[in-house]
Amino acid sequence: MEYESALRVGVFIGLFVLFAIAEALLPRRVRTQSRLRRWSTHWIISFLNTGTLQIVALALPLLAVGAAIDAGANGWGLLNRLDWPLQVEIVLAVLFFDLAIWTQHLITHKVPLFWRFHRMHHADQDFDVTTAIRFHPAEIAFSMMLKIGLIYLIGPAAVAILIFEVLLNGTAMFNHSNLKLPLGLDRAVRMVLVTPDMHRVHHSDQRQEHDSNYGFALSIWDRIFGTYIAQPKKGHKGMTIGLEWQDDGPSKLGWSLLLPFRRK
Repeated sequence: MEYESALRVGVFIGLFVLFAIAEALLPRRVRTQSRLRRWSTHWIISFLNTGTLQIVALALPLLAVGAAIDAGANGWGLLNRLDWPLQVEIVLAVLFFDLAIWTQHLITHKVPLFWRFHRMHHADQDFDVTTAIRFHPAEIAFSMMLKIGLIYLIGPAAVAILIFEVLLNGTAMFNHSNLKLPLGLDRAVRMVLVTPDMHRVHHSDQRQEHDSNYGFALSIWDRIFGTYIAQPKKGHKGMTIGLEWQDDGPSKLGWSLLLPFRRK
């Protein structure tokens, strides 16, 4: 799809700057770690993830939007066999793939092998917009391969996948931001979208709390499947973010990338 990459990068950078400024002006919590070290580590990880997806593209020549175009050209997938309006396809695709991401997220917490990689994301001791890009490259590769498989199975329009990708990236930065929303606004927004306060519970060091609120974009799945926790027991200012490693390790690049391979 023409201009797809430029559009996604432009929206990503624009929203990142927006949420970075917003959380600096209206912070929810006081930082515990050096922003320079954490942000440097997280951005390097993000660049490594971009490189990882390029490697995946060598083995699977088509990534998400390209796979949707290919599936459409060949008539593969359920939606390509149904003559439904594009608007309906877009809504169904967003709902389906958001549920798929929710399910994948749940699995990364429940299956020990996947948790070893996903816990790098949770080891971050602060919670801000850069936490949204702190994922292990192996997890990013697995997620993309799963998404491509589902695209060929469902057959959504390419524009539907593009909209979902932009929505997912944008909401991930929003709900990971250290942004203090007015409580009334938070309650209204979280009826549809995952808010920073809702997702921050998921980054608690308490097992029951970080095994809840798995949603990335839509908040409905946690309510439907009974994994919703409204607020952390210790409050947003009193809760501890991260896992058992409450030291400088999680802010270091090498430590973070090697975490899945630690015995503990």
